[in-house]
Amino acid sequence: MHSGHQEGYVFTMRTTKRFGAAVIGTAVLTASLAGNALAQDVEGFVDVSGSSTVEPISLIMAEEFNYQNPNWTYRVNGPGTTAGFEQFCNGETDVSDASRSIKDTEVESCAANGITPIELKIGIDGLAVIASAQNDTLECLDFNDLYAIFGAESDDVRSWEDVAAFAAELGSDTSAWPSGDIAITAPGDESGTWGSFIEIALEDIQEARAEAGSEAAAGEPGTRTPGDIYVASPNDNVIIDGVGGNPSGIGFVGYAFAVNNADRVRMIAIDGGDGNCVVPDAETVAAGTYPISRDLYIYPERGRVDPASESFNPGLAPFVDYYLTEEGQEFVTWAGYVQISTEALAETQAVWDAAKAEVGA
Repeated sequence: MHSGHQEGYVFTMRTTKRFGAAVIGTAVLTASLAGNALAQDVEGFVDVSGSSTVEPISLIMAEEFNYQNPNWTYRVNGPGTTAGFEQFCNGETDVSDASRSIKDTEVESCAANGITPIELKIGIDGLAVIASAQNDTLECLDFNDLYAIFGAESDDVRSWEDVAAFAAELGSDTSAWPSGDIAITAPGDESGTWGSFIEIALEDIQEARAEAGSEAAAGEPGTRTPGDIYVASPNDNVIIDGVGGNPSGIGFVGYAFAVNNADRVRMIAIDGGDGNCVVPDAETVAAGTYPISRDLYIYPERGRVDPASESFNPGLAPFVDYYLTEEGQEFVTWAGYVQISTEALAETQAVWDAAKAEVGA
C-alpha cells in the first residue's frame, strides 16, 4: 500500500502480515483501480477514528484514495469504538469506525452537539477466541465455557481447574482443559469487540443466571472485572502479544488479527449450542455458521457532507463514495475481513445515496 507523511498529518501503518501481503500486490491493484475511482483531483483532509478492528480497512482505503488524489490527506486512528464515538459526537472527527451499531445514548450525545451519524455497513468480522500457540489442549468451547472464563461471575475463577468446575456447573460437557493459572488478555469496555462478545456469547447466560437468583450476575451485561488475571486493552496487537506470549493465555480478538498471527496464537472452535464445533474462516463467517460473527460499520457525519453546512468537508463524500464501490470493497478482504453480499452492499449504497440527496450533495 502507499503511505507517506505530510506536515501536520499522521499517517499510521500497522506492521502485520496482512499489510505485508498488501504491499506485494500494490502495483497491480493500483493499476486496476486507478481508472475506476469515482472522483479525481479531490482535495481536503478527512479524520477517521474509532474501532481498531475497522481501522485497517479504513487505512488501506485512505492510502489508495490518497494515491489517486495526492491533494487529499487523512488521519486514521483506532482507539476503540466507544472512544471513537465520543470523539465523533464532540465534532472532532469526520468518520467513526465501529465494530457495533451506535447506541441510542450515543445518538443522543451526538444530537446534543448537532452531529448526525449516517450508519453504513461495510463488512463482516468473526470474533476469534484465541489461545497461545503453545496451548494444544483447548479444542472446542461452548458459550457456557466462555462464560466460565470471561463472564460476570468469574472474578474468583483464577485457574483452569476453577474454569472446569464452573463450566460443568453451567452445563458444559467439555472435558479437555489445561491446568494451572489462567491469564486473560482481551478487549475492555472501550472496545466494540468487547460489547459484541458480551452480546453474542455471554449476555443470555448472565440474564438466565440473574433470573435464577445469582447476585453476581445481576446488573448490566458485562465480563469479569479487569485486573491481574484479565488485562484489558483496546489494542488488538497488545492482545495478540499478551495471549501469544503466555502458555496459559486466552482472549478474544477480531478474526483478521488472529489469522494473521497464526504462528503465535491458535483459534479455538466454538459450539454455539447446536453441538457443532466451528472454527472461524472466511466461509463460516460469511455464512453465519461461525457462532460469534458481527457486522462492521463506518459512520460519516451528515453535516460534513452538506454543502450548506458550516462543517462541510469537500473531501468526505468522495472518500465514502470510493469506500462503497465494488473496487473499494476489495480492501475489506485485503484487510483480512469478509465482504458483505452484493445485495447488502446495494442496500448500504442506497442509504448513502439517500443521505447525500437529502442535503443536495
